[in-house]
Amino acid sequence: MPVTYVINIEEKLIRTKCFGNVTINEVIAHFRTLERDPLCPDSLDVFLDLSETTSLPLSGQISAVAVEISRVKKKVRFNACAVVATRDALFGMLRMFSVVAGPYFQAIHVFRAASEAEEWLASQNSLAK
Repeated sequence: MPVTYVINIEEKLIRTKCFGNVTINEVIAHFRTLERDPLCPDSLDVFLDLSETTSLPLSGQISAVAVEISRVKKKVRFNACAVVATRDALFGMLRMFSVVAGPYFQAIHVFRAASEAEEWLASQNSLAK
């Protein structure tokens, strides 16, 4: 499965990982699955790991994902979002995603290293307390 996730209910954190060639339909299916997940709390921080993704989204697909995030906010509100994108082109596209989808998060930032993303996400969590 190209898109997987695990929710830590105590931390209110979703860790989503994408593998290989990920399509827009698979991303939308991920949000629909999350929306129906009985373990999904009403508020989550997001750790999105795209370090093993080989595909590159088009700008229209980035907009479509932002629309999907807007749609699911009736079920779950996303707080801080840390995105890991190690490839240069993907990093650039995800920076564009952070602008387009920014209104649907309290904070969003794209990183090249998972350790930096983890550190930033922890700092956002401590700021919220």
